[in-house]
Amino acid sequence: MTDTNDDAHDPRFKKPHLLEQVVARTNLKKRDVKPAVEASLAVLGEALARGDEVVLPPLGKLRVVKTKDLADGAQVMTLKLRTPKDASRQPPSGLADAGEDG
Repeated sequence: MTDTNDDAHDPRFKKPHLLEQVVARTNLKKRDVKPAVEASLAVLGEALARGDEVVLPPLGKLRVVKTKDLADGAQVMTLKLRTPKDASRQPPSGLADAGEDG
Protein backbone atom coordinates (compact mmCIF):
# COMPACT_ATOMS: atom_id res chain seq x y z
CA MET A 1 0.00 0.00 0.00
CA THR A 2 1.37 3.44 -0.95
CA ASP A 3 1.18 6.43 1.38
CA THR A 4 -0.27 9.35 -0.62
CA ASN A 5 1.14 11.86 1.89
CA ASP A 6 4.72 10.68 1.37
CA ASP A 7 7.06 13.72 1.02
CA ALA A 8 9.22 11.73 -1.42
CA HIS A 9 6.45 12.13 -4.03
CA ASP A 10 5.81 15.83 -3.34
CA PRO A 11 7.36 17.86 -6.21
CA ARG A 12 7.43 21.03 -4.09
CA PHE A 13 10.77 22.11 -2.64
CA LYS A 14 9.92 23.67 0.71
CA LYS A 15 11.91 25.61 3.30
CA PRO A 16 12.55 22.55 5.52
CA HIS A 17 14.13 20.79 2.52
CA LEU A 18 16.30 23.84 1.85
CA LEU A 19 17.41 23.95 5.49
CA GLU A 20 18.24 20.22 5.50
CA GLN A 21 20.31 20.50 2.34
CA VAL A 22 22.19 23.61 3.49
CA VAL A 23 22.99 21.85 6.77
CA ALA A 24 24.24 18.80 4.84
CA ARG A 25 26.40 20.83 2.45
CA THR A 26 27.92 23.14 5.04
CA ASN A 27 28.23 20.78 8.01
CA LEU A 28 26.82 23.59 10.17
CA LYS A 29 24.16 23.06 12.78
CA LYS A 30 20.52 23.74 11.85
CA ARG A 31 20.29 26.37 14.59
CA ASP A 32 23.11 28.29 12.85
CA VAL A 33 21.78 27.81 9.31
CA LYS A 34 18.11 28.61 9.92
CA PRO A 35 18.42 32.35 10.74
CA ALA A 36 20.74 32.95 7.77
CA VAL A 37 18.48 31.11 5.32
CA GLU A 38 15.36 32.85 6.64
CA ALA A 39 17.05 36.26 6.42
CA SER A 40 18.20 35.48 2.87
CA LEU A 41 14.70 34.50 1.80
CA ALA A 42 13.27 37.68 3.35
CA VAL A 43 15.85 39.86 1.55
CA LEU A 44 15.10 38.12 -1.77
CA GLY A 45 11.36 38.56 -1.28
CA GLU A 46 11.80 42.26 -0.51
CA ALA A 47 14.02 42.77 -3.59
CA LEU A 48 11.47 41.07 -5.84
CA ALA A 49 8.62 43.07 -4.28
CA ARG A 50 10.51 46.28 -5.15
CA GLY A 51 10.84 45.04 -8.73
CA ASP A 52 14.62 44.57 -8.53
CA GLU A 53 16.29 42.11 -10.85
CA VAL A 54 17.93 39.40 -8.71
CA VAL A 55 21.14 37.90 -10.08
CA LEU A 56 22.24 34.83 -8.12
CA PRO A 57 24.72 32.51 -9.81
CA PRO A 58 24.49 29.56 -10.14
CA LEU A 59 20.68 29.85 -9.84
CA GLY A 60 20.43 32.53 -12.50
CA LYS A 61 18.74 35.88 -13.11
CA LEU A 62 15.26 36.39 -11.70
CA ARG A 63 12.93 39.28 -12.47
CA VAL A 64 9.30 40.19 -11.96
CA VAL A 65 7.32 40.11 -15.22
CA LYS A 66 3.98 41.23 -13.75
CA THR A 67 2.23 41.59 -10.42
CA LYS A 68 -1.36 41.49 -9.25
CA ASP A 69 -2.56 42.80 -5.89
CA LEU A 70 -5.00 40.59 -3.98
CA ALA A 71 -7.76 41.80 -1.70
CA ASP A 72 -6.07 40.66 1.51
CA GLY A 73 -2.87 42.68 0.89
CA ALA A 74 -0.98 39.77 -0.66
CA GLN A 75 0.45 39.86 -4.16
CA VAL A 76 0.77 37.41 -7.01
CA MET A 77 4.03 37.83 -8.91
CA THR A 78 4.84 36.28 -12.24
CA LEU A 79 8.58 35.74 -12.33
CA LYS A 80 11.01 34.92 -15.10
CA LEU A 81 14.11 32.90 -14.31
CA ARG A 82 16.97 32.74 -16.76
CA THR A 83 19.44 30.04 -15.85
CA PRO A 84 23.10 30.20 -16.83
CA LYS A 85 24.43 28.12 -19.72
CA ASP A 86 25.81 25.49 -17.35
CA ALA A 87 23.55 25.74 -14.29
CA SER A 88 24.51 22.26 -13.12
CA ARG A 89 28.16 23.27 -12.64
CA GLN A 90 28.99 23.78 -8.99
CA PRO A 91 31.70 26.30 -8.00
CA PRO A 92 34.54 24.86 -5.92
CA SER A 93 33.67 24.89 -2.23
CA GLY A 94 35.39 27.49 -0.08
CA LEU A 95 36.52 29.78 -2.90
CA ALA A 96 35.03 33.21 -3.48
CA ASP A 97 33.54 33.95 -6.88
CA ALA A 98 34.85 36.88 -8.88
CA GLY A 99 33.73 40.09 -7.24
CA GLU A 100 33.23 38.55 -3.80
CA ASP A 101 35.30 39.41 -0.78
CA GLY A 102 36.90 36.28 0.45
